[in-house]
Amino acid sequence: MPHERILWGVGTSRTIRPHWALHELGLEFDLRPILPRNGDTQSAAFTALSVRQKIPLLQDNGLVLTESAAIVAYLSETYGQPHNRLIPPGPRERAKCLEWCFFVISELDATSLYVMRRHGELRHIYGEAPLANAAAAGYFQKQMHSVERSLLGDPPYIMGDRFTAADILLSTCITWAVRYDVPVTDTVLAYNDRVTARPAYRRALETNAAPP
Repeated sequence: MPHERILWGVGTSRTIRPHWALHELGLEFDLRPILPRNGDTQSAAFTALSVRQKIPLLQDNGLVLTESAAIVAYLSETYGQPHNRLIPPGPRERAKCLEWCFFVISELDATSLYVMRRHGELRHIYGEAPLANAAAAGYFQKQMHSVERSLLGDPPYIMGDRFTAADILLSTCITWAVRYDVPVTDTVLAYNDRVTARPAYRRALETNAAPP
């Protein structure tokens, strides 16, 4: 039987993460270009896969997996080769990579940027909250101090010479922050330019593009 690999979801800072990982790992996939908040995720077909009704979602030979960071980690640990795996194999390097991943998802994405999304682009749902937005932007900048420290000396990637899942998650948050006019340092911008110059990211931009 052919291997079934289907990725559901396009058009957001979170959906681009599994797109990027799939291209970094050189994996073929079928795409279901559904969008959030337009009714696509509430269809019977999608709800049968996940009652959370959230994208991205990966189907991989019988496995159904949601949450962008979990999908990236799964793809790496299942299909990664020595030259392209996104989670390092050694226990110490793996732990440091996961530390960065958990930090980005909890402190930069959920606690900072998504607060701004809720009360900015989605204010018609969640209401306007300019004080919350300002506090979230300030919190983002404060949490980025650890990123800036790790980038002293301009290493290619957040963990040094190796590109990892942490770079995928972190870069998408930096790009998201720039779009929201949250100030970031020149060091961080230079890092993000290096990461997003990767060919796999360019391909991910194409496959993650929302339908016209």
